[in-house]
Amino acid sequence: MFGAMRIVTGGSNPELARGICDHLGCRLTPTLATTFSDGELRIEIGENIRGDDVFVVQPTCPPAVNRNLMQLCLMLDALKRASAGRITAVIPYYAYARQDRKVSPRSPISAKLVADFISVAGAGRVVTIDLHAGQIQGFFNCPVDNIFAAPVMLAPLREFGEENIVIVSPDAGGVERARAYAKRLDAPLAIVDKRRDRPNQAMAMYVIGDVEGRVAIMVDDMIDTAGTLCAGAEVLLKCGARKIVACAAHPVLSGPAIDRINATEALSQVLVTDTIPIGDKLERCPKLRIISVAALLAKTIHNIHTGSSVSVLFV
Repeated sequence: MFGAMRIVTGGSNPELARGICDHLGCRLTPTLATTFSDGELRIEIGENIRGDDVFVVQPTCPPAVNRNLMQLCLMLDALKRASAGRITAVIPYYAYARQDRKVSPRSPISAKLVADFISVAGAGRVVTIDLHAGQIQGFFNCPVDNIFAAPVMLAPLREFGEENIVIVSPDAGGVERARAYAKRLDAPLAIVDKRRDRPNQAMAMYVIGDVEGRVAIMVDDMIDTAGTLCAGAEVLLKCGARKIVACAAHPVLSGPAIDRINATEALSQVLVTDTIPIGDKLERCPKLRIISVAALLAKTIHNIHTGSSVSVLFV
């Protein structure tokens, strides 16, 4: 049996960590996370955690992906050397997940390398949300709980009226995710045929399924440059969709994403979670709506700590 439950966080998304603590009725364990003058990171856990059940909340998210990843690994190592009873890395957004296989000669499988970093650093368990590729769970030699954002997304999506919506996958790779939403909302499914000429650029071709006169809800795991999202919204509008809404777990929103979303009149609203901090992007893009996953992660952490089932959260 492990000791007290402890929540530790770095600098990537402290607001989410504080929200998790609020739901759990506990406080953050003090942690020193600073930088030396030469750029090296310094980590120090501020309290005795010997034998405790420690959860490190640290998404490896932009804009400082590599810094956040290194900070996570250093915190895990510090906890391991401080004799924590069990260490769980809570990584709401898992960086490098799109590089999960070799797509060209002499290229790395970066998602696997990151998994090795985290495992060697000291994680005995990993919790994440909506992995870009589910098979990344197999890259770890420890239990991985890939929780879905669907439970927190379904309620706001139902506001659009369950009888008038159609769930749309923005590409063939996201059909399984879109089908899960369609099943729970008892809605029909459509697919946008997308052909990508080069990384971060997408061209939507046509829609498989009937969207005419309906509220089309595009479901994806992340929004990066928003090229896929905006191209899909345009083609859905041409196919007769009455309204187009998007939802995604991870608001990466890099490069021209905000400008593209603002400029796309076909897109009326974008629902995202707080796995990645939004910062000033919410003010710059009135179409964004933030849905918190703090309660979902708090329930996951509580169930792991108490030895309860986590599978009840896999909806």
